Amino acid sequence: MLKWLYVYLFICFPLAGFSQVKDLPPYKYDDKSLVPDSILQVALPEIIVYPQPKDWPRRALHQYTVLEMRVLKVYPIAKLAAIKLKEYNSVYTTFKNERERKDYIKKIEKDLFNEYESQLRSMSISQGRILIKLIDRETGHSSYEIIKEFKGGFSAFFWQGVARIFGHNLKSQYDAANEDRMIEYIVWQIDHGLL
Repeated sequence: MLKWLYVYLFICFPLAGFSQVKDLPPYKYDDKSLVPDSILQVALPEIIVYPQPKDWPRRALHQYTVLEMRVLKVYPIAKLAAIKLKEYNSVYTTFKNERERKDYIKKIEKDLFNEYESQLRSMSISQGRILIKLIDRETGHSSYEIIKEFKGGFSAFFWQGVARIFGHNLKSQYDAANEDRMIEYIVWQIDHGLL
């Protein structure tokens, strides 16, 4: 008899637990009512994954470190150039005649040369190449287009020729997805305070 009592309790006890389910109120998330057994979905921002420098071969690590140092030097200049270009462009468009614009451009050019000439002359050729690309990234216009807009086509052509002598191209575009992806990664690190 005791044996049958144990069998009866063994079978009925779990079944009694299932009959005790209560109705739960719906779960609230961002003012949307969800059923308790549904799956919560949240949109996360895109995460870009780059290989860690410690996993790279010695030569690639050296090239990355040199690139990082070059970008760290020229990125603040590119950001400053974008800010100054917006400032100058807003004033430039207010002038009514061409003579006022030319005088304004001469004044800007003189001020910029006095302030940044020594810093720009001390740059290496590769730092200049990176600066040209970062200016395109920050302003949305190539250096050639900026010179052509403010100084004219002949001046842009002249400076393009000078840049070509030193191995640069003022018309070069910034390509964050392919050619300049490591520069983009370094800039991302700078912007997020990791460098």
